[in-house]
Amino acid sequence: MKKAAKLIEERQKIDKKIEDIQKRCPHFFKSIKSTRERLDSSTTIIRWVCNECSQIVGIPNPKEIKKYLNG
Repeated sequence: MKKAAKLIEERQKIDKKIEDIQKRCPHFFKSIKSTRERLDSSTTIIRWVCNECSQIVGIPNPKEIKKYLNG
């Protein structure tokens, strides 16, 4: 198997494991964070993110964004 193809296959397995973890996570603890819009993007967005599984779980309102940015 070619090196790139093997890495792509490994990434797909890892992505599946992450997806399974995120599906089972109750998302009890979350924080507002700056995160990438997509995995292949350098554009960042501000979202509520689960502290345990790193899944985006919501969009903060303008007041929450202002508080986050002013730190």
